Amino acid sequence: MKDAMTNEQTPDRTPRASSPFNAIRAIDYTVIFVRDMAAMRRFYENILAFPLLRELSPNWIEFGLGSNTLALARPSRTAADAPTPPGSASLQLAFKVSAAEVDACADELVRQGVALVSPPTNQSFGHRTLFFRDPDGNLLEVYAEI
Repeated sequence: MKDAMTNEQTPDRTPRASSPFNAIRAIDYTVIFVRDMAAMRRFYENILAFPLLRELSPNWIEFGLGSNTLALARPSRTAADAPTPPGSASLQLAFKVSAAEVDACADELVRQGVALVSPPTNQSFGHRTLFFRDPDGNLLEVYAEI
């Protein structure tokens, strides 16, 4: 219960003027560590139609999303982490579109044979959401503010 929290439990969210991290203003790129690079590439390139920016190696592929980059990488490309166990999502990504486009995306996913976790649904918090998974099991959301 938030009201029952003491000041000792409440995190201090005041920016620290002396922190070098104050220079960070956006996420430049997101990396998904993949189990099956071929399946993930086909999904993001062909199903979601994300534009391919470049392939630095068979272990690192980049897609352009507006001013951001979504990279697919094999584990150990940048760190020695073990692969994510099958049956567990590594992350959830949310992609913002218009309300009508949420439904159009759902129709296209179904047409492409992608199972929906949750069909387009108006949520009480003011979003229309659609949930599905990529080939590695990561949860993806297409949403609109309504």
